[in-house]
Parts: sequence; C-alpha cells; structure tokens
Amino acid sequence: MGDAIELAAGEYRAAVGRRGAALCRLAFKERELTWSVPPDEPPPASHGLVLAPWPNRIRDGHYSFKGVEHRLEVTEPSRGAALHGLAYAKAWLPAEISADRARLTCLLDGAEGYPFRLELSAEYALDASGGLSVTLAARNTGDSAAPYGTGAHPFLSVAGPMDDAVLKLPASRRLPVDARLLPSGEPEPVEGTEHDFRTSRPIGATVFDTAFTDLERGSDGLAWTVLSSGGQTVGVWADASMGWLQVFSAEGVPGGRHRTGLAVEPMTCPPDAFNSGTDLTVLEPGEETSSRFGITRL
Repeated sequence: MGDAIELAAGEYRAAVGRRGAALCRLAFKERELTWSVPPDEPPPASHGLVLAPWPNRIRDGHYSFKGVEHRLEVTEPSRGAALHGLAYAKAWLPAEISADRARLTCLLDGAEGYPFRLELSAEYALDASGGLSVTLAARNTGDSAAPYGTGAHPFLSVAGPMDDAVLKLPASRRLPVDARLLPSGEPEPVEGTEHDFRTSRPIGATVFDTAFTDLERGSDGLAWTVLSSGGQTVGVWADASMGWLQVFSAEGVPGGRHRTGLAVEPMTCPPDAFNSGTDLTVLEPGEETSSRFGITRL
C-alpha cells in the first residue's frame, strides 16, 4: 500500500506503513531497535500494527454489548477467535507529515459484528534524545455508544540468542489462559513463576505469549519494559491508560524469525475484554480517548 513514511531525528530513523499504520522500522545509529519489514508486505506475526478497536482475541468472535449480541469474523480459525481488531487491515490516510512526525487516520464505518463509527488516529513522533513516541486516539463519530480498546504490536530486535537477552518487565500479575490463549481465570501473581522479571535477569528458555498487568510505574505514570541484548538496551514505556502488556517471544514465527524478537505490546485492556468488560472503554457519541507509548535506546 505504497511506500513507507520515513522519519528522522538525530540518530533515530523510523518508517511507518499505511497498512495498519504499522511501525515498519525503528533504528538508532543504523542498529535496528525493532524488526524491519517492507511496508507493502503483510508483517510477520502482526509486527508493528495498530490494534483497534480491540487488541488480542475475542472468544469465538462473539460478544454482547448493551444487550445486543454481535458476531465478528473469526480471523484466527485455529483458535476460534477474532484477532487484533479491524484497523490492521485498513489503508490509513496520512493526515500530517513532517521530517520527524507523521499522523495517520482511519475511519471504522460499521463492519460485520462491529456496527459502530470510530475515527482513529496514530501519531508517530521521533525525538533526537527521547526516541519514538506513539499516540493512539479514537473518537466516536456515531450516534450510539461503542466498545473500544487499543494496543500496538512492536517486536524488539534481539541481537544474538534470545536465551542470553536480559529482560526487566514491571508486572506483578499475569493472566492465565487456556490452550486457545483465551483467559481462563483472574490475573495471578508472577512471584515464584517463570514469568517474574520484575528484577532484570536473562530470559533463558522462558517462553512468552502472556498478558501482564499490575504494572509498576514511575512518578510520571510511565511503566518501563527494558530489554538488553548484543550490547544494546531498548526501553518500551506505556502511559497510565495502557494497563496491560502482552509479551510474545516469537515462538515459531516463520521466515527465520523464531525467537529473534520480543513483542512488547502495550494494551488498554486484556484479551477478550469485549466479553469480560475488564478495562474496556465505552465511548459515548462525540467522546474521544487517547493512549501513549514509546520506544527508545537506553
């Protein structure tokens, strides 16, 4: 869907594609901080895509909202789920572009199983000292309330073996899931489990396809995930609206990408939030909401 939008600030370089408003590349001093993918190809394992109006999975593509049953297309047949929203398949329109900033927009105008109108925007901004910041926003342009959640799906590059990479993950609880990766209970403490990375340590053989919450935050309200590998340290921050992180260790991703990246996905709500209601945003007509996250070289 056309060439990528190229951004630059200081030693940072980024590329954003129109399909799904995807982050196709982020680099610092020509070292890749994220996977780099062509903008005109489907990204591997949803890399870089904006996830809206829901992140992750909806069980059986079915939910009820305001007493009305809705059925979405099951886009992940192997698990019987509607995966990662609707916006990832859209061609977003560039609204504002400069050397270090791009804002793209997308209109959801009533789809199968989601008969609501939302205007979405994704703004990517590069800063020479702070790296990349991303603002995801939505406005209800319809005449009825709409369920909403959002997230993003960047894979951080891992230089060298995943087992040797060192991770700090500021989460004290994880969401248990069943074989379909759908919630099977309430969030449980990570203490004493293989997923306790509140203190930096090597990833080793740990496998992630896990949603985390109860994030430790600084005085500025930001929660930081930090990954170090091959002499490079990268941080992902998420603001207070993004209370969940999905972490995926790229198990089985084809094209030679198996365990070569770690997806750190800031989300406003957990998997299947349209059914559980957990941290689900309900946008009334005319109402707007926004969330921010970023990626930087530390």
